[in-house]
Amino acid sequence: MTTVRTVDYHTAGEPFRIVDLTSDGPAPAPGDTVAERCATAIGPGGSGTAPRRGPLDDVRRLLVQEPRGHAGMYGGFVVPPDDDGAHFGVLFWHKDGYSTACGHGTMALGAWAVDTGLVAAPDDGDAQVRIDVPSGRVTATVHRDGGRTTGVTFRNVPARVGARKVPVATSLGLAEVDIAHAGACYASLRARDLGLGVSRAELPALVRAGQEVRAALATHPATWHPDGPLLSGVYGVVLYEELADTPFGPHQRNVTVFADGQVDRSPCGSGTSARLALLAEDGRFGAGEDLLHESVTGTVFTGRMLEGGVTEVTGTVYRTGEHTFTVDPYDALGTGFSL
Repeated sequence: MTTVRTVDYHTAGEPFRIVDLTSDGPAPAPGDTVAERCATAIGPGGSGTAPRRGPLDDVRRLLVQEPRGHAGMYGGFVVPPDDDGAHFGVLFWHKDGYSTACGHGTMALGAWAVDTGLVAAPDDGDAQVRIDVPSGRVTATVHRDGGRTTGVTFRNVPARVGARKVPVATSLGLAEVDIAHAGACYASLRARDLGLGVSRAELPALVRAGQEVRAALATHPATWHPDGPLLSGVYGVVLYEELADTPFGPHQRNVTVFADGQVDRSPCGSGTSARLALLAEDGRFGAGEDLLHESVTGTVFTGRMLEGGVTEVTGTVYRTGEHTFTVDPYDALGTGFSL
């Protein structure tokens, strides 16, 4: 009987299911770096949203598919780091495959590292957790007060703008799309340009629009990353709406549609990094100002732009449980199913 143990968190409502391959479960995917391990997990001829079948990917399927998971599940395999400059590495996964960046997952991993004692943290103050991800080395600063974690700040790899006002035809009309790279490639557009608002009631139309935009930009040169195909291609589509500025800076609400139609329940950590790069180029930030970024569920991240395209995103992280999942060899459903 197959057994997989997980520790689960949520970051601003978005789940993150952790499997520590360095101490339990299947062996980590072969490779000298986390990026190489990610490519191995995807498999020859596969892609981030269409990986090849294999023992490790069967574990991913087990954890995201019903009856043990669901279509909105997200998680990561903890693997060795690239070198001793980081505490550990991670392969991010979702219902369709693997991603090269995940802000909310990085924040959850920071909390997990402190909770498990992997990284020492004070009762009052901050602890830095350095994590190697497929797009580079990122940091989760875990904020502590009175012996508990009150929030986590994710510092991403540098973000950059790829293209502005790219015309994209959708079934709801023509949209102008901005492209930015922030560990993964994101396309941003105003929801109102397609006659939509960012609300739960309009989620089906928002998801459909996000899928159409992603498909339309599949071969656009601005989605290419100089480090190669693993980091290239649109991963997420951010449909946003402007809200009244706060005294501290811009205020937006978004729904991020990623992979093959998955919806981020949080404001999307790396997607927020991409938005920050675009807003900074537009001159939207005054000295010391931040972006207040809301999700379609009403949860919030606070984002800020630093020098050199580096971004920081802060949010809340909470542990939701521990699980021991099993697969009975006589169970005809095996790793499960998706509806």
